[in-house]
Amino acid sequence: MAATRVHGQFLAAEVGELAGVSGTTIGQWARWGYIRSSASDGDPRVYGVEDVGEATMVAELLARGVSHRDVHRAIERLGEEYGAWPLSEAPLGTARIRGRCCVVLREPDGCCVLLARGWQLMATPPHVEEVRLRLNRRRRA
Repeated sequence: MAATRVHGQFLAAEVGELAGVSGTTIGQWARWGYIRSSASDGDPRVYGVEDVGEATMVAELLARGVSHRDVHRAIERLGEEYGAWPLSEAPLGTARIRGRCCVVLREPDGCCVLLARGWQLMATPPHVEEVRLRLNRRRRA
């Protein structure tokens, strides 16, 4: 399998600035497997534009109240179909289900919610708020 081309080179602080979190948080996310340092995983880690997109999606999901466990679960379950950067490639949304913010995958045949046992097709989906890639989430004055 050919290596996927990575664009750009960013340090953790720069990725954090674009994603709206600290550089320390970016480093933690890379160690925990939420994002990759695709340009180089040496010291220091170097991230590509694609990794910035993924970090932005992680930040948005967490800001909406999705649990860390569910973010990690979504990455694992989407990876095979959507590749190295699944959160920024998949058509995702969030919905409140029984008071909890859940990840929703918008498929052509309907919406699937991520539960402990995996993706479950929803018979009657609630309101789904689309998750879009937005750089620098910090509110401007």
